[in-house]
Amino acid sequence: MKLSLEAVAALTGGTILSGDPELNVFGVASLLDATPEEASFLGNEKYFEDFLHTSAGIVLVPPGLPKYPENVAFVEVANPSMAFNALVKYFKASSYKFVPGIHPTAIIDPSAKINPDRVRVGAYTCIGAHCEIGDGTDIGNACQIGDSVTMGENCRLHANVTIRERCKLGSRVTIQPGAVIGSDGFGFLMGDNGRYVGIDQVGIVELGDDVDVGANTTIDRARFGRTVIGEGTKIDNLVQIGHNVVVGKHCIIVALSGIAGSTHVGDYVTIAAQVGIAGHLKIGSKSTLAAQTGVTADIPENAAYWGTPASPFKDACRQFAALRKLPALIKEVHSFKRKLDSSGN
Repeated sequence: MKLSLEAVAALTGGTILSGDPELNVFGVASLLDATPEEASFLGNEKYFEDFLHTSAGIVLVPPGLPKYPENVAFVEVANPSMAFNALVKYFKASSYKFVPGIHPTAIIDPSAKINPDRVRVGAYTCIGAHCEIGDGTDIGNACQIGDSVTMGENCRLHANVTIRERCKLGSRVTIQPGAVIGSDGFGFLMGDNGRYVGIDQVGIVELGDDVDVGANTTIDRARFGRTVIGEGTKIDNLVQIGHNVVVGKHCIIVALSGIAGSTHVGDYVTIAAQVGIAGHLKIGSKSTLAAQTGVTADIPENAAYWGTPASPFKDACRQFAALRKLPALIKEVHSFKRKLDSSGN
């Protein structure tokens, strides 16, 4: 597959600044790695030097740059990163071919509702009793789909995904390799005999439309009721979401974050990498939790927090700045103390 400069401008809604409209590219790459047959983009001023030395054939650029490299075609767009994603989707779609059919090694219970002419099921995948799989869905190799799972249209499950019994997926859900949806929640009580006793986890997980789940992420089923991930939410790799958690619409949850049981997260929340959120809390809509934040109390709406325990972002920055001065302050106090001791006071 290829794209001409003219087609790139049309696909991204941009304006050609220079170059032959018939110039073609055949893929995408970073500024330094791109060849004359590939497109790239300048989305961050940190990479301006890379931009000046790029060999890319076409580069998407923001308005008003002070300098441009030679022998490169440029398309001006309002948001180069977003526009570049349109190119990535184009070339990705051209390399991925959805071919319906059931692999002969797949095991599908006869009671499952699945149209083999409109669904793909990969090798060694197992689909349990009374499942319902929507048209256009692509289930990769070695996936495990438990009994009574429902799945909407045009979902994509990569290899080795596990969806446990009775869980529900909306349409256009994408799940990366190794993710587990509906594992038992971490629930134990201390018994009279001094031993922990497991609490049955009889609820489900429900993923809304257009949810993305990263590799090796785990989303626990509810003790009873539902663990919910709202429409359009994007979850990175290696994220743990506990039982009965409710995550709102269009949230971002970045790698190595964990949300303990029964916490409610509002809509449009950003949870950065390595954030830990305690259980039974409320995280307000449109709030932001910066990387490595430890949340032990409710977070209001439209707020930015950082640190452990979490503090308003500006307060946390001041605390961090003060902490960095602590060694010098201790040294200064010790110096005053020695002076006082030597003076005999």
